[in-house]
Amino acid sequence: MATVEVGFLGLGIMGKAMAMNLLRDGIKLTVWNRTPSKCDELIAHGASLGVTPAAVVKKCKYTIAMLSDPAAALSVVFEKDGVLEQIRDGKGYIDMSTVSTDTSIKISEAITSKGGYFLEAPVSGSKKPAEDGQLIILAAGEKELYDEAIPVFDIMGKKALFLGKVGNGAKMKLVVNMIMGSMMTAFAEGLELADRSGLDSHTLLDVLDLGAIANPMFKLKGPSIIKNNYSTAFPLKHQQKDMRLALALGDENAVSMPVAAAANEAFKKARSMGLGDADFSAVYETLKAPKHGS
Repeated sequence: MATVEVGFLGLGIMGKAMAMNLLRDGIKLTVWNRTPSKCDELIAHGASLGVTPAAVVKKCKYTIAMLSDPAAALSVVFEKDGVLEQIRDGKGYIDMSTVSTDTSIKISEAITSKGGYFLEAPVSGSKKPAEDGQLIILAAGEKELYDEAIPVFDIMGKKALFLGKVGNGAKMKLVVNMIMGSMMTAFAEGLELADRSGLDSHTLLDVLDLGAIANPMFKLKGPSIIKNNYSTAFPLKHQQKDMRLALALGDENAVSMPVAAAANEAFKKARSMGLGDADFSAVYETLKAPKHGS
C-alpha cells in the first residue's frame, strides 16, 4: 500500500493528524472532506483534492475513512457520489471511524457485494497520539487487506491488532471507550470531592500518580481540568456517542452496566450545558457547585 496512491476521507481532529503523518512519510494521498476548506493544509503539503468520495475511490486502490459517527460513515458510502458508486474488484476500503457493529457490517456487506474488500479499523487514542503516530489500531475483516495495510498502519499507530470478523473492531473500541468515559467521570467526581473537602487538587494528582491506579489519562487531563482548560483532544459529544453505543451493545448481550449508564448521563448533562465540542474532560463542569451572587 505504501507504493500506491491512497485515498483519505474525513479530516477532523483525528483524520487530519493521521493523513498528515502519511504525507510526511511519503505516501501519495488524495483527500476529501465534507467541508472542503479542511483539505487546504493537506493540499499545501502535497495531497491532491478529491471532489467527492466516489472520485477518491475511483482514483485510488485503497481508501481510508475517518468519520465522526455512524451516520457520517453510512452517508459517505451510500449517498450520491459516495464510495459505493466506484468500489469494485481489487479496491480496498478501510473504515477507521468509531461506529456500531451493525454499521460496520452494513458497510462491509455493501463493499464486498461490489467486489471490493473491507476492513474496519477504529483507533484507540485521541489528538496527541494521532499527531505522534502512536494510535492503537483495532482491525477486523479481510485479513488480506489488513496485511496490505500494515505499512500505513505502522505510520499512524504504535500497534495494529487483527481481531477477526467484521464487528469485532467496533466492539473492542466501544468497550475501551466505555471504560475510558466511566474512568473520566469518576476522576472528575474525585477532583471535585477533594476540592470541596478542602484538599489540594494537585496533591491528589500526586497521590494518584504514585499508586496502583496511576495512568496516563489522569496525568494528562488532571492539570488541565484544574485550570478549567478543555482544549479539545477528543470531543465530549463523541465520548457520549460512544457511551450510548456501548450501552446498546450491553443491551444486546444482557450485560448490566450501571456505572457506564451513570457516566453516560453525566456526559449527556454536559452536552445539554453546551459542552459537546469541548474535550470530554469537560464532564467535570457538571459537578461544580453553583456560584451564588452576593
